[in-house]
Amino acid sequence: KMHITPTQFAQLAKALTTERKRQGMTRSQTAAVCNVSPSFIRDAESHPESCSLQKLVLLVCGLGLTLNIEGWSKPPAKNEQGESA
Repeated sequence: KMHITPTQFAQLAKALTTERKRQGMTRSQTAAVCNVSPSFIRDAESHPESCSLQKLVLLVCGLGLTLNIEGWSKPPAKNEQGESA
């Protein structure tokens, strides 16, 4: 489990690289699996802080990892009339 803060993007980059290599995949193979470009894989593994969150999520999920957001409040439940309870 990794807690990501703005100062820990280098740790995220290393984790993504390590997982890709652990699975024995090249950047091109990973890009094909994750539906991103090989240049994006290179960027994510060197400077993830400048990458699109959407594409980072594609990469994380494509590698079989998960990304969790904690502290997210659920919206109020709706009643039968579609109004907030």
